[in-house]
Amino acid sequence: MTRYRNAILFFLLAAAWGAAFMAIKAGLKYIPPVLFAAIRYDIAGVLMLAYAAYATDHPLPRGRDEWTVVAVGSTLLIAGYHALLFVGELDPAVTSAAAAVIVSLSPLLTTGFARAFLPDERLTLLGVVGMVLGLVGVVVLSNPDPNNLLAGGAVAKLLIFAAAACFALGSVLTRRIDSAMPIETMEAWSMVGGALLMHAISAGLGESFGDVVWSFEAFAALGYLSVVASALGFLVYFDLLDRLGPIEINLVSYVAPVFAALAGWAFLGELPTVHTLVGFVVIFGGFALLKRNAIRAELPRLRRRLGGSESRTRE
Repeated sequence: MTRYRNAILFFLLAAAWGAAFMAIKAGLKYIPPVLFAAIRYDIAGVLMLAYAAYATDHPLPRGRDEWTVVAVGSTLLIAGYHALLFVGELDPAVTSAAAAVIVSLSPLLTTGFARAFLPDERLTLLGVVGMVLGLVGVVVLSNPDPNNLLAGGAVAKLLIFAAAACFALGSVLTRRIDSAMPIETMEAWSMVGGALLMHAISAGLGESFGDVVWSFEAFAALGYLSVVASALGFLVYFDLLDRLGPIEINLVSYVAPVFAALAGWAFLGELPTVHTLVGFVVIFGGFALLKRNAIRAELPRLRRRLGGSESRTRE
């Protein structure tokens, strides 16, 4: 049963996070982008603070190192990533699936940043090839017009690429800082701090609550992103991270675009382009090449787990 439970939760998480790109796209018709992201994490941050207080005996950061982790998480993992993502998705040329595919580059970028900032990490020649493949995938997906690089959503897609880079860099920097803070506490306070930063950015951009059209669709998108994709999504993520490990859970990034494409088609009438599909394949190929040793090391454990589950089923 554990094997099926993990598989079900994995696909539910991929569906929740994939459909989030559609919900962002839908909500942007009614709420200014950075303000939209800020309100999302106002709600999600409060929910995660409550969960951290319930689930851990360490709900408040302690000391300089832990507050530094929260500052990095607030700035890069929450504010930088989401502000750029929401602004990028504002472009009509960027579909939900395209945004999800670009964000799926995050595990690749995380490995690249780890090589630069973590002394124990080294990048081999094949690893470099994997990184280059990932970047090529983004270029293929963006499909820039050489005669007009600002056309066809190319700039918006580069903003989403920058969002993925922010998330990857934040992930590496939080690992670099020595901290015993529970991940639930770090995520909760990062959400709160990131929301405050995005409110400041939103005000600086001239966005205001007066620009919001409070429709059913706006509330539905905000509720879905805050409760399902953020609060519940991260609870499932924490559970699977403990059960599956970082290699398997990273694969959520490569399943989510499928659900993003389905949700975008079902609710917004979006159709994935050939460039989106080819870009996804190239990015995933880069990930497989870069993570080849970790994947190879993981396979025997997966075989043992599956074999043990089958034996118990026969008994």
